Amino acid sequence: MPVTLPWDALRNAGDLPSPALLIDDARLESNLAAMVRVAGDVRRLRPHLKTHKLRPLVRRQAQLGITKAKVATVAEAEMAAAAGARDILLALQPVGPAATRLARLAHHFRDTVFSAVFDAPEPLRAMAAAVAETGAPAVGAWIDLDIGQHRTGIAPGAGAVDLACEILRHPGLSWRGLHAYDGHLGITDVAERTRACDEAFAGVEALARQLKERAIAVPAIVAGGSPTFAIHARRPDVELSPGTTVFWDAGYGTKLPDLPFAPAVVLLARVVSRPGPDLVCLDLGHKAVAAEMPQPRVVFPALPDAVPVSHSEEHLVLRTSHAASLPPGVELYGIPWHVCPTVALHQEAWLVRDGRAVEAWPIEARARRLSM
Repeated sequence: MPVTLPWDALRNAGDLPSPALLIDDARLESNLAAMVRVAGDVRRLRPHLKTHKLRPLVRRQAQLGITKAKVATVAEAEMAAAAGARDILLALQPVGPAATRLARLAHHFRDTVFSAVFDAPEPLRAMAAAVAETGAPAVGAWIDLDIGQHRTGIAPGAGAVDLACEILRHPGLSWRGLHAYDGHLGITDVAERTRACDEAFAGVEALARQLKERAIAVPAIVAGGSPTFAIHARRPDVELSPGTTVFWDAGYGTKLPDLPFAPAVVLLARVVSRPGPDLVCLDLGHKAVAAEMPQPRVVFPALPDAVPVSHSEEHLVLRTSHAASLPPGVELYGIPWHVCPTVALHQEAWLVRDGRAVEAWPIEARARRLSM
């Protein structure tokens, strides 16, 4: 889907400081509906909340029947539980105090099932000990599989079978199944992406067969992210955990035009200076838009010829032939290239409805720790 602006201009932009993160309500609802259509059944969805970190959005998903969640931090897990999520998977192996914090959450939110991914026996044992120490209900354990990204996980095979056996030996842990993330497969060509995804997933299927041969049932498999969401949706009985699909961004909009999502988040910025006849400086520095990607880190549909010249903590300088018509104070709307880390830079997001910012949503789970 082409990168387009959700609205031409915010009618009450003068009431908002810049830079500001804006969420278009209609686009958000459209993306949520598209997620449900692709999944085919809300019970298969386990959206990754790292993209938005928003309690109101967890509640909206629950209204659609989406009660499972995947999270990146214990703080996100706490926010999700407080918002009503009933099955929360921490997709980062709990090390250090994270095991105790997760056990405390399980003890406090007894109506919610908590689980985590594991790829080694030591964190498993620490998690089991934390459950015993806190008196928490059993915490679920998923085996995290490395299927090509080489970031976390254990390779499908004998070591993963041994790890499943280790999980079953601990009364404080509940065996949940297999977790396989293929975030490295953001391939534009759909046929090539599908081929690579199927090839990577073959190891997961082979491991499931191995476990069953050992009389170890596999309760569930969580697979994929946003780029491979629609591919894994064709597999029966696989849980799906897209994240970026809820907001979309310029990066995926450019690389994955086949997927039925549209940008629901834009950044409000203002011109603060014109340092040259073809230059404008915006108040959209590293602290307001994710800077881990090469330029462009933000796309301005109203300035198709804009080229980034420099980017620092508080400033973004663009070269554009339209500079003469952009005096200081003019508002511009940009779509972030990578929305997930951009959201984490803002303390609030403004919900936009019918061209007006109507409500500020605190992005509370951007914090590393809430109460636990």
